Amino acid sequence: MGKNLIQQKRGKGSPTYKAPSFRYAGKVNHPKCQKEGSVGQIVDLIHCQGHLAPLMVVSYEDEYNLSVAPEGVRVGDLITYKGKEAKKGDTLALENIPEGTSIYNIESKPGDGGKFVRSSGVSAKVVSKTKDKILVKLPSKKQILLSPKCLATVGTIAGSGRTEKPFLKAGIKYYAMRARNKLWPLVGAVSMNAVDHPFGSKSSHTKGRPTQSSRNSPPGRKVGSIAPRRTGRKTK
Repeated sequence: MGKNLIQQKRGKGSPTYKAPSFRYAGKVNHPKCQKEGSVGQIVDLIHCQGHLAPLMVVSYEDEYNLSVAPEGVRVGDLITYKGKEAKKGDTLALENIPEGTSIYNIESKPGDGGKFVRSSGVSAKVVSKTKDKILVKLPSKKQILLSPKCLATVGTIAGSGRTEKPFLKAGIKYYAMRARNKLWPLVGAVSMNAVDHPFGSKSSHTKGRPTQSSRNSPPGRKVGSIAPRRTGRKTK
């Protein structure tokens, strides 16, 4: 009797593949209950295993907010929510941010708390503005159009040197992935046993069956090229 494929087991939603979010510092988003021009103070800079960038705890008049920390800030600095100037760490609507400014934690829709550009060491740029759309260039060089009412934070996210330090040992990488419960190591299908994957077999590392599967194949067989438009070597 066969087993579920890895993607089937992950989709089932068992605790094996569930992130340990109860150990995370909290949800990172823009403050929602603050008035325009509210000033907050950075009371702490923390590390959270669920985020790749350092986080800052900001104290406003009636709440604490958890946000991604930009480069160059420290405990005691003051930041403004929906202010008039685009200073480092301030959160503003895209319509109030000058063109060419580096920004991060950008909302995809007004009020969603921030979806784009949240990893360490990255930033986006405001390219141009129109009456009803703002053109933003992401770190991937892709350009997207967003609503002028979407919020973003000014600056570049801290922790830019994170990827420069190599893991060196598989054990260190194991614990780093384990902290966020990411699936690791990733194993190729031909390296698996026949019971675990349709492409798995002996140690020959050859696929024992076609790599194309029908659109109507059952879930355990739908692997490889799913319903490809064409197969074979490309000719003129």
